[in-house]
Formats: sequence, structure tokens, C-alpha cells
Amino acid sequence: MKQSNLVFLLLVTVVAFGICNADKLKMNYYHKSCPSVERIVREITWSRVAADPSLPAKLLRLHYHDCFVRGCDASVLLDSTPKNSAEKAALPNRSLGGYEVIDDIKKKLEQVCPHKVSCADILALVTRDAVSYQFGRSMWKIPTGRKDGRVSKASEALASLPSPFANFTTLLRQFQDNDLDIVDLVTLSGAHTIGITHCTLVAKRLYNFTGKGDADPSLNPNYATTLRTMCPNPINPKTVLELDPKSSLSFDSHYYEALNQNKGLLRSDAALLTNSHSAQIVRKLQNPHVFLAFFSRSMKKMGDIRVLADGEGEIRKNCRAVNA
Repeated sequence: MKQSNLVFLLLVTVVAFGICNADKLKMNYYHKSCPSVERIVREITWSRVAADPSLPAKLLRLHYHDCFVRGCDASVLLDSTPKNSAEKAALPNRSLGGYEVIDDIKKKLEQVCPHKVSCADILALVTRDAVSYQFGRSMWKIPTGRKDGRVSKASEALASLPSPFANFTTLLRQFQDNDLDIVDLVTLSGAHTIGITHCTLVAKRLYNFTGKGDADPSLNPNYATTLRTMCPNPINPKTVLELDPKSSLSFDSHYYEALNQNKGLLRSDAALLTNSHSAQIVRKLQNPHVFLAFFSRSMKKMGDIRVLADGEGEIRKNCRAVNA
């Protein structure tokens, strides 16, 4: 059997058999304490996404940035205080959005099921439902029972979040530090099939890659020309670009098609092609059915990162502040 076919068979086997959820979480955790929780989250989320198609990308990013710092404990939702600069204040988090959707859902749940549903579970559920809206069904199952953390530090976010400028070695190490593997790295990067970024994050690839006024040679030359037209020098920091060219509102496998044409926008996107195993996975994920199956698996894994459960953390009354 060819190595490529063997690798693909192994990957599909992982998806077919799945992985164990964190022992601390379980399906239908709220079946007695708040049986309507998933319906309420879905109804509010789908209503908001119908009005604002950019929300799925924002909520995906919010969930990622939460889980990679202290685990999936909703610490990214906490506001800064006079004595503490919270994760929101960290440079990579200043452009996060979607907080108001979490607030609306929390307000409704506190009316229906007071002090029962954690903000961490709301964030996991709302992210799944925002992505699922396009498909009209839930794209993956989410075990619940997370509790909310009481600590949020900007310095930890700055140190823990993967950078859009990172190379493959750094990216893989950061994912492995969170019990995620190379398949998860490539698969979760596929979240860039939706959403936008700013010209400032790609300027060096376009105009001064090695300090000699040159472009990144790994970037498709025609695409680079297009990007320079959209991001003329000097760079306007307010100008935005689609992460997945001409497909930034559709959750699909087009990101990988573009990546294989050397049209990965960020340096961290292009880095996925610099490792032979990673590049092989990129090619396989061009298949939309394979991508959606892998993405569901990897999102469930990510949602289990260092969760707090019964006896740990708390259930916040307000997702923006720890309980008094």
C-alpha cells in the first residue's frame, strides 16, 4: 500500500472511531437542570447569524482564543478590572467579536434556568450552532459540564495564542501543548475558510519578506499581485481581506483548494505546506466530506482542553465578570 493511501486510511479510521471526550464532561449534562439549553442557544444563535453572516467566523475565533489560554473556561469573556488586564486586552484579542451574542444567550438562560449553565458551555454551543446554521443541522455533538474560570490575564494570552506569523514547528508545538496533533492543526486551520483579516498581517509577505523589498516566494505570484492592489503601500490598517478568497462567508473546503494553489493568506496558512505530512493532509481535506468529518472531530477535541468541571471554577451570573 502506498504511504499516502496508508496515511489517509489511518486518518479516516480515527474519524470513524472517534476519540474519548474529557472524562469531566458528558452528553446531556443539563437534561435535568436546564433541558431547554441547547434549543435556546440554537434559536438565538441562528437568529443572529441570519442577520449577520460574519458571526460564525467571529465566534469560532472567540472559542479558539478561549481554549488556547487556560483551556475552555470562558476566561476570554472576562472584562479587565482596575487591578487586572484581562485576556481581552491582549493585542491578538483586541479584534475579537461576538461577545454580545454570548451576553444575550446568558441573559435568557438566567431567566429560564438561573445559575445553571456556564459561560464556557455557552461559548462551545454557540460556536457549534453558528457554524451549523449554514447546514440547517448540528454539525457535531458537544458534551457539557464545563465550569467558568476565575482568572484572565492578558500576558497569558499573548504568550499562548498561535501567531499568524508562526512557522510550522512553532504551530505544531503549540497545538501539541494542548493535546492536539498534526491532524488537528491542519483541520482547525480550516476555520480560515470563513472570516477576514487586515492588510497589516500580510504586508511583509507582499513588500519586504526578507528585508530587501521582495515578496514571499511561496505566495502565488498572481495572487500576490492581486493582494498588492488591494493592500497598496503604505498599508492602511483598516483595510480588510478575505482569509479564503471569494469564499469567506461559506464554510467549506475551499480554503484547502486555495492553499494548494499557494494562496494561503497568512504565513501560518502557508506554513502547512512546508511539512510533508501536513501538506498531505491539506490535499486530503480538499474533499468537503472529509473536511467536515475531520473538523467535527477536532472541534470536539479542542472543546475538551483543560476544562474545569464539578468542584472547579464557577457558573458566572454575568459572563463578563467573576461572581462576587
